[in-house]
Formats: sequence, structure tokens, C-alpha cells
Amino acid sequence: MRIIGGEFRSRRFDVPKNITARPTTDFARENLFNVLYNKLDFEETVALDLFAGTGAISFELVSRGALRVISVESHATQYAFLCKVMRELKTDSIIPVKGDVFRYISSTKEKFDFIFADPPYDLKEIPQIPELIFKNDLLKEDGIFVLEHSKNNDFSSLPEFQEKRVYGSVNFSFFSKQRTE
Repeated sequence: MRIIGGEFRSRRFDVPKNITARPTTDFARENLFNVLYNKLDFEETVALDLFAGTGAISFELVSRGALRVISVESHATQYAFLCKVMRELKTDSIIPVKGDVFRYISSTKEKFDFIFADPPYDLKEIPQIPELIFKNDLLKEDGIFVLEHSKNNDFSSLPEFQEKRVYGSVNFSFFSKQRTE
């Protein structure tokens, strides 16, 4: 795993072979952050990384100056790797949470500037994730939610949907909170 930009740019970490996560590719991650660069002020950002896996998105956010990133991961191996890399980077800007993403979504009262979710592509609850994010009011006004998914999912009919970007086999759907007038 390689951190692409910011303070920790070009740092590499060997991902253990027993990690079951499918990390977002460097190509897709670089393009995602190029898009986000025009939409977020990273140094003002409080973020939530759901299904954090290896923590690649969390580390990119912190490397680019995010104030705080809560990284939720339920698998022990991935969680341990995330904590190990945090220690190596000597960062306390990431708060790792070992637990179920759906429980976390329903229990947290915090609102975020940026939410990223990268669930397993075969997770049957993928279509429910945007609804849960907005039902539980987790996104701040002008916040951005990005869901990584396979080509088999289409979220374009949801009112919060903004756009979809495709990088190889990686699909990102972008959502934002609807302003109340």
C-alpha cells in the first residue's frame, strides 16, 4: 500500500497476505483525491471511513491534513494493520474503531464533512448504505459522501446522488446532503 499525496507521500507499507480487504487501487484513489481536492478543504475536514480495510483512504486524508478521521473496521486483521501503520506514521489524527459499520452508523451522533464507504462488493446491504447515512443525519451541510461499489449498483435515482465516476473496475458514487430552505 502506498500513500499518494500530502505529508506522508510515497510512504509504502507491506499489507499482510492474510488481509481479506480489497484495497482501493492507487489509480482510483489518486483520481478520487484529485476530485476531492476541488470539493473539500482537507485541513478543515472531519471524516468517517467506513469498512476502512487497510486504512488507505484514512491515511490519504490524514496525510493531506484532515483534522480527524474515524476509521471503522470489523475484521481483526485489517484493524490490527490499520493500528500498526498509525503507530509507524506517529499520527493521532485517526481514531480506529473495531466494530460493525451498521451499528456505528446507527449509534453515532457526530456529523462529518466527508464520509467514505468501501464495503465488500458482494455485501447485500450496499443499497441501504446511502439511505442509512442520510436517515441518521451523519453528513454536515455541504458535506460529501462517497460510496465505492461495483458496476452492478446504480444510485442515480436517489435524491442525494450527485455523480458517478468510474476508474477501471472501481465505481464511486458521490452524494451530498440536500439543503433545506
